Amino acid sequence: MKIEKLPAVFEPARPILQRIEQAGYEAYFVGGCVRDTILGDPIHDIDIATSAYPAEIKQIFNRTVDTGIEHGTVMILDHGVGYETTTFRTESGYQDFRRPDSVTFVRSLAEDLKRRDFTINALALKENGEVIDLFDGLGDLKRHLIKAVGEPAERFHEDALRMMRAVRFSSKLNFKIDEPTKQGIKDNAPLLEKIAVERIRVEFEKLLLGQNPVAGLTDLIETDLYRYCPRLADQKTALDQLLDLKPWQLKTEAEAWAVLMLVMQLDHAQRNAFLKAWKTSNDLIGAVQKIVLAADAILNDQLTPAILFATGEKLLISANRVAVLFGQSQEELDLRDRYQALPIKSAKELAVNGGQLIKLAHVKPGPKMGWILHQLQQQVLDRKLPNDQNALLAAAAQLAKEDGNENIKS
Repeated sequence: MKIEKLPAVFEPARPILQRIEQAGYEAYFVGGCVRDTILGDPIHDIDIATSAYPAEIKQIFNRTVDTGIEHGTVMILDHGVGYETTTFRTESGYQDFRRPDSVTFVRSLAEDLKRRDFTINALALKENGEVIDLFDGLGDLKRHLIKAVGEPAERFHEDALRMMRAVRFSSKLNFKIDEPTKQGIKDNAPLLEKIAVERIRVEFEKLLLGQNPVAGLTDLIETDLYRYCPRLADQKTALDQLLDLKPWQLKTEAEAWAVLMLVMQLDHAQRNAFLKAWKTSNDLIGAVQKIVLAADAILNDQLTPAILFATGEKLLISANRVAVLFGQSQEELDLRDRYQALPIKSAKELAVNGGQLIKLAHVKPGPKMGWILHQLQQQVLDRKLPNDQNALLAAAAQLAKEDGNENIKS
């Protein structure tokens, strides 16, 4: 197969391959960029593999950086752009089921490609558009099939994360996993415990945001991989519920996690603990919490001004996308209008602040002042008070006389 016109993203890198070839070595584009070119999907990264050893690459090009020299990777700097080039290699050892104990540089493209995960990723592309296919990857692309290169168990013992990549590709590409590969995942699923949570999380998030998450989730469940993901071992019922949700049109990781939180029916503290077990960032946890509360309010027709205010417009739209999956949502334009109609959209817009309460309303600093500010904010949102300094100061003075201890404690 020959691709007559390569996507524009390849053009700046073609001279790199040409120079390597002119020096007497082989050089190819490899991996996902080749697969995505054939499928017509967006290309995110370009990987280059070559028969030239790192020292030889450094002789050919004046400006290089040793980004992973022990694994044969050298970055070539050309016109301010870096191109990572990796020498053909074989690997062995994999005691941690993720990284090889030893790497041997080789001159053979075939030796290099046969260590790759799936046939659809074991394709090489010359700079002139000619595709090198040694494992029928082109055939599997036509068949929409995810198939391990060689023996599945060997590939998964080399890198156990490949099992999660398989179910992720099932969702991302809407492909099926071939039966021997699927059985290999099921047989070796416990190896996933050897992999860092952060790496599992990336694959899981991509699965949930793919074009067919139900396919990926089905494979995750049927292969028992879910049992070796953080805190999912006893959540099969919740995961099964995800299979009945449609249509999936989520756009962010926070939305994806929010959907899972809703089907698992976790409370605020449980959601925090669950997401921390997956080592998500505090910012993501905060966003998920807001989306869950807003989506639940949409689903129960209890979307108050306070929830609109606390959620913010961007996450409010995310919450609505989540609600769609559960069969109930609101018109996005109406939601935006309701949010824009709020008297204030942040605490900073309140016409009084703590300093003014101390100076003008004689409120003492402390927990009660925070409670008073919250009460003022709430009354403004509910339109019981105008967002006017004099009105708010008068209300604050009155609140200061009340016994707010019960409210403060709660």
